[in-house]
Amino acid sequence: MEIVIIGGGFAGMNLAKELLNQDGVHVTLVDKNNYNFFPPLIYQVATAYLEPSSISYPFRKFFAGKKNLQFRLGELIEVVPAENKVILSNGELKYDQLVFATGAETSYFGMENVKKNAIPMKTLNDAIVMRNTLLKNLEKAAITKDIRKRRKLLTIVVAGGGPTGVEISGMFAEMRKNILLKEYPELETTASNIYLVDGAPALLTPMSKQSQEDTYKAITDLGVVVKLNNNVVDYVDDTVHFANGETIQTKNLIWAAGVTAREFKGLPADSYGRGKRLKTDAFNKIEGTANIFAIGDTCIQFNDEAFPGGHPQVAQVAIQQGVNLAKNFKNAMQQKALVPFKYVDKGSMAIIGKAKAVVDLPKPKMHFKGTFAWMIWLFIHLISLITYRNKVKTFYNWMIAYFAKDNSLRMIIRPDKKIKTEDVAK
Repeated sequence: MEIVIIGGGFAGMNLAKELLNQDGVHVTLVDKNNYNFFPPLIYQVATAYLEPSSISYPFRKFFAGKKNLQFRLGELIEVVPAENKVILSNGELKYDQLVFATGAETSYFGMENVKKNAIPMKTLNDAIVMRNTLLKNLEKAAITKDIRKRRKLLTIVVAGGGPTGVEISGMFAEMRKNILLKEYPELETTASNIYLVDGAPALLTPMSKQSQEDTYKAITDLGVVVKLNNNVVDYVDDTVHFANGETIQTKNLIWAAGVTAREFKGLPADSYGRGKRLKTDAFNKIEGTANIFAIGDTCIQFNDEAFPGGHPQVAQVAIQQGVNLAKNFKNAMQQKALVPFKYVDKGSMAIIGKAKAVVDLPKPKMHFKGTFAWMIWLFIHLISLITYRNKVKTFYNWMIAYFAKDNSLRMIIRPDKKIKTEDVAK
């Protein structure tokens, strides 16, 4: 069985790992990047608390010596279901079973100015761009004599009150407290404001009310200004415009407010559901196809009675769907019954700052906050990294940052402008 997986995130990698050394199966994983990375920690790369290599690992290094697993660098251009093949940016591949595990990308809700001018928070490239942008703005603020311009350079607006928005706001607040004036004494007399904004009535809306209230208190205690029930509607001329008419002058709008899936040429138009997510049956097969599947953030499934509106777009769903689909491929080869996917909710969590976090567990229903929740968050994210090398490097950097309240990773490293990211996979 020739299985082609498009996308090497949580879903794709867990599917591939479960099929390792499986007799009669050959897997080709296709990705536009040559590395796997850990999305929950990209905000720590963006704020220079971790280096990119701490949360990423080359696919070819991971697949080395694994006889039935193969990596292909490329970007999907078109699917040709009638011929069981995919057309990539650099060639073609034939398949018996095709799996979409392409995740989601940033959604700007049709706001072109926001798309053009804001800083997204979805990929490792986004994180590096954000780190460079913020550091360069600090350097500009340190030398400018114009107070209004300096204030715009130092003001940060984070759009999105989910875990990413909360976590990066808390990180900025910790940096302002422990690092900013120590390394930039020129800024001692200038206020730097951090705003966290969201259109919902609470932060972390999918979590418990206790977590929402604890998070609001902890993030505001750090000095972050929280604006709820207020959507961003435009960002132009260094000005963030809100639905209620308010504005904030800033050079730094961090966009963590929404995601959307992608559409692919060759798939039936009626296979797409809400947010461009591919509609699948209980076994993750895309509706209207014979041998094409979708797992993770790119799919939506209505067959799980516990989640009639579709599963949340979180890592655990992607991991569990990858494992379940691998099991069903094995069962199909052995002529055994297929197992419908049922999501097991293992809980949710968010970190706010040093020794500050919230954790919700569903069974038994429990809520934690503070230092203990923070330690749970660290442990879960540490063990979830793909290799021991990533675990050791991340743990080391965290310990340095914890005890020294600092790190030495704040370097502005610019890529060669002659190298275009979009050309890498061509």
